[in-house]
Amino acid sequence: MKASETTMGEDDADNAPLSKTKRKAAMDELQHIGETLITLSKDQLTKLELPEKLLQAVTDAKKITANGAIRRQRQYIGSLMREIDVAPIVDQLQRWQGKHTAENAHFHQLERLRQQLLSEPDALSEFIARYPQVDSQQIRTLIRNSQRELSANKPPKSSRELFRVIREVVETHQAGTSEAETSSAPGPD
Repeated sequence: MKASETTMGEDDADNAPLSKTKRKAAMDELQHIGETLITLSKDQLTKLELPEKLLQAVTDAKKITANGAIRRQRQYIGSLMREIDVAPIVDQLQRWQGKHTAENAHFHQLERLRQQLLSEPDALSEFIARYPQVDSQQIRTLIRNSQRELSANKPPKSSRELFRVIREVVETHQAGTSEAETSSAPGPD
């Protein structure tokens, strides 16, 4: 068998040209990342440290309203992104998305806690046992006022205040727990 007749090895597979379908998928992915860049705020774009040309194209895209023009601008952004290393951009976008997801989960946890305090009689004693630093009288008053507002169809002023107090108590407790764990951790020898 001649050398030219041998099957492609792993090294040859890495150097083989991408199929048209795979190239198009890669370009579509870059364009999608570019579309995400268009939705970012000015501060976030600054933190990404984009090349000047790409930053200008993204900024211009924010001003365009015509459908055809925005489509062409997105394609242009995608073509500019082919010339740069997008890994740091994707990494930062994923971190921001992860932070957003974690913040939403934390918010929902606090909201569930507020609902438990408003609807379950035993929830208050459990909350006070878990967070002994809480002003129990303030919490009781806010719960009572929130329930009155709800039954009278009034704006939920006390319920919002209850949420704020719960958030402060929980975050203060978490910060204290984190500091205690950090100070009790053994240092380097």
